[in-house]
Amino acid sequence: MGTTTPPRTLAEALRARGDDSLAGLLRARPDLLNPVPNDITQLATRAGTRASVVRALEHLDRFALQTAEALAVAPDPAPYDTLLSLLTGDGLDDGEQHDDAGAAITAALPGALATLREQALVWGEDDRLRLVRTARELLAPSPQHPSPTGLGPTVAEATAGMSPGRLQEILTATGLPATHDPVSAVASLSALFTDRTRMAELLDSAPVEALSVLDRLVWGPPYGEVTPNPTPPVKWLRDRGLLLPVSTRTVVLPREAALHLRAGRAHRVPEPVPPALAAVAERDPQAVDRAAAGQAFTALATVEELLKLWNGGGPTILRAGGLSVRELKRTATALDVPEPIAAFWVELAYGAGLLASDGETDERYAPTPASDEWLDLPAADRWTHLATAWLAATRTPGLVGGQDAKGRALSALGPELDRSAAPDVRRRVLALFAGLPPGTAPDPETLLRRLRWERPLRGGPAPAAPAAPSPGGTTSGGGAEGTDLRSRLALWTLNEAELLGITGRGALSAQARALLEEGEKAAAAFLAPLLPEPLDHVLLQADLTAVAPGPLERPLAETLSVLADVESKGGATVYRFTPGSVRRALDAGRAATDLHAFLAAHSRTPVPQPLSYLIDDVARRHGHLRIGAASAYMRCDDEAVLNEILADRRSTGLRLRRLAPTVLASQSDPGPLLEALRDMGYAPAAESADGDVLITRAGARRTPPRTPPVPVPEGPPVPDDTLLGAAVRAIRAGDTAATVARKETPDSPSSPGPSGALPRTTPAETLATVQAAAMTGSTVWIGYVNAEGAASQRVIAPVRVEGGFVTAYDHTADEIRTYPLHRITGVAELAEEA
Repeated sequence: MGTTTPPRTLAEALRARGDDSLAGLLRARPDLLNPVPNDITQLATRAGTRASVVRALEHLDRFALQTAEALAVAPDPAPYDTLLSLLTGDGLDDGEQHDDAGAAITAALPGALATLREQALVWGEDDRLRLVRTARELLAPSPQHPSPTGLGPTVAEATAGMSPGRLQEILTATGLPATHDPVSAVASLSALFTDRTRMAELLDSAPVEALSVLDRLVWGPPYGEVTPNPTPPVKWLRDRGLLLPVSTRTVVLPREAALHLRAGRAHRVPEPVPPALAAVAERDPQAVDRAAAGQAFTALATVEELLKLWNGGGPTILRAGGLSVRELKRTATALDVPEPIAAFWVELAYGAGLLASDGETDERYAPTPASDEWLDLPAADRWTHLATAWLAATRTPGLVGGQDAKGRALSALGPELDRSAAPDVRRRVLALFAGLPPGTAPDPETLLRRLRWERPLRGGPAPAAPAAPSPGGTTSGGGAEGTDLRSRLALWTLNEAELLGITGRGALSAQARALLEEGEKAAAAFLAPLLPEPLDHVLLQADLTAVAPGPLERPLAETLSVLADVESKGGATVYRFTPGSVRRALDAGRAATDLHAFLAAHSRTPVPQPLSYLIDDVARRHGHLRIGAASAYMRCDDEAVLNEILADRRSTGLRLRRLAPTVLASQSDPGPLLEALRDMGYAPAAESADGDVLITRAGARRTPPRTPPVPVPEGPPVPDDTLLGAAVRAIRAGDTAATVARKETPDSPSSPGPSGALPRTTPAETLATVQAAAMTGSTVWIGYVNAEGAASQRVIAPVRVEGGFVTAYDHTADEIRTYPLHRITGVAELAEEA
């Protein structure tokens, strides 16, 4: 048996992989699939492009990234033992590295290396590990881009271009034998710095001040500025090559010397194991579920109130999009919450498809038709709809009130609030919650450390914005200076999850676990028993109030909200009856008898006499005075009432004049006239041109049917198994066509062109070749141009040739297909493998 030849290129390494391994690469790096590569060589080329490598590095955890960073400063190629030594040290450290840490690194390194290999960032056998060149360029040190390890260039890199005379001076100062060969001189100096015994002797002779200079540079950055006349310690280091010049004013500590001072470690603190989550408290799981359910009920009530608030047409939209600061403040006041919390509820309703722009010339926000369907759902289903929309939303309400990169204010519902990382962060935060025992509330600081370990390169500085207040009114430090976006998203997630009832008292609820693991139906089943049942009654009080001891059925709540004003909210809602609220119900078409019957039917206490008197008194006066359009007119059968109005100084602005004993005319419109007379204490009613009383109900304004905003994806979507299988087959087939040996026909037009070019044959030769292949059952390579003009290479096994078509098994598509012969540019037979 022969030995396997080690791969010489990344393409060869990928070609040697199995189909499952290639599918794993495409799943981990889905950007490589757009479009599907023609063959393995093109896949390897695309995997080495800068944009793709940066994206792959951003998805590495901290230890996998540290492994790649160590390979970037290791020799190329590097043996496994060299890589391990760079991560664990040489055992002669200063005590910072302990045996248990070294054991953890030794245990974790194979997994980290497997991750890098799977993502095609590292290739080669363990004795010749190679980091993809683009990744090495990104992670290797340079003056413009310091290495994440804090190491500088090697002696060979730092002395490139140095004069032979200067090299001789360094060799003499270090006691090395002189040589006129610059390469030998550099090799001697490198050997000195990597020899622990001789290097220790050299440093023992160094002044104490010189060692202090090295201590400041050893863990990076390795560059320092010097004056034309350096101090004696710096001169001593420079003379012996421990500081090498980069420019006239800059020196660098060479990598070999720094590794000696670091005891061989590339990183000061390797982190092979993810940080553990610390628990703030262990709570009763049932108490957590009840607290979360209570907050979920509050969330539903708040969103319903917001929809009711904007039912007749919400605030106008700014020219640049979004809500103005004044409108957000007005909404927050109406909802009785702080402005950042109001921004969250507005964005949540918008992301769930319950609010949208009405598309009119005077553009406003209004409920969508879907909001009516949502209101008709059971409470548990309404909550799962909101929670699912929140999990998938890229809208980030925590940014409201901050500024974008150009210094412009970020407004609620504005166009600049999408952050593609938000869904991933939310789900990851909740997954960490789910990994803890039920009822466990994690420490936010340890949670942030865990997220930073999992994605150390993700995120980045975000526009400064205030932190979203928690339900208790405190802030979580989300706007701290220098905090990366993913950390701020995580802090916002903690606050928003508590507001929405995903968590209760800081721990994940059972209904949220069910939502994450089983879906909406399971979550609704968990939540439904914990929500209070809607009530069909209230308790009427003698002080003209009604107490709703719990949530009311929707028809009862809607009617009561017209008949009375909400005075206070909480576990029980208090409604107050006033002359204005009763008049509002009468304006909506309710008669006094209807109101008495309604209260008697829905009150568990007798209807108080003061409330009955209030309704009768307002009803007796309601409509006694009639308002119509003249611009406006006023008529009343009682002349004394009109005389009283004319004599009232408050009516001066209405510009009234008498047309008849029972009719007054005004230059005001009917609407302002109605409001003015009501402010004067009268109870007028509007009437139509026919003299009938106009019934006025709160107008419901709806947008045209709108779909919820589509979340902005973060990078290409992860392909499913079907797509991966088809892509791998296509790449394999294209690679077979590009690399397999083809029968040579010298000096013939049927000879295939260079690798990657379509074969060219005459129609007669094409027909003869595919007919022969169909008879012998062999496989051929064809060039094919489809109806859209797109050219491709395919490997097919012809089965039947007739009527100008060839029916064949297509290895690329893994299925039987039929191809018109006139669209085949050429055909080449594939030589049998030796």
